[in-house]
Amino acid sequence: PRRAGKRVRTRAAAAAALLFALAPGAAQAGPPFRTDDPIPTDTGHWELYGPLIEGSGTRSAFEGSAGAEINYGAAPNVQLTLGIPAAFAHDETGTTWGRGDLALSAKYRFYDDEASGVSVAVFPGLTLPTASGDLGGPNATVFLPVWAQKDAGPWSVFGGGGYTINPGRENRDYWSGGIAVSREVSERLLLGAEIDRQGADTVGGRATTELGVAMIVQLDGPFRLLASAGPSFTEGDGSPALHAFLALGADF
Repeated sequence: PRRAGKRVRTRAAAAAALLFALAPGAAQAGPPFRTDDPIPTDTGHWELYGPLIEGSGTRSAFEGSAGAEINYGAAPNVQLTLGIPAAFAHDETGTTWGRGDLALSAKYRFYDDEASGVSVAVFPGLTLPTASGDLGGPNATVFLPVWAQKDAGPWSVFGGGGYTINPGRENRDYWSGGIAVSREVSERLLLGAEIDRQGADTVGGRATTELGVAMIVQLDGPFRLLASAGPSFTEGDGSPALHAFLALGADF
């Protein structure tokens, strides 16, 4: 969660959504949802998502990453996150694999009212230009979001967004964000849907809106399977692209 700059999983300018989901041990957003939440990893505990595969595009041209995401509860209300991806891109000339951009972020929940079920956090992130070839950006980018959540019994509404500093020739800074609603379905199953929007990140570029459905299946022990998919709509482009995410998660 939570990548800055040119991310396959983007945040977007506030929108609206429905989301049916969350299973015990995973009663928060983040993977596989593109919309984030303010809930940090428990203090002294780890969350690992890997192998993790995500991508977006059409059948003939798509790009994405494969790797791992690691979260650590460093202190009460503080989560540190490290994203270690390998990147890939496919077009009519073939498929290219290589290093991806390294992602670092820190979540701080500064408001948590158990009585009202409301939480708010900041989750600034830094993406470093470690990718090989053209599989990433040439400059470091910074994402500065605020995320909020409201819980009511088995339901949660969460979302927010922020501003990305995206330096570089022909690049531009942009706003992004999303909103979702979730519900616990059973002890082992989470289902969901959301909507996100990202402004244009290049000069002459266009904004993108994404819809998605998601699922979390609690497996034996600390493991769970996470998946999401949906269409992506670029302004002025009549044909939607697709985005997808698949990962194995573990808590310890």
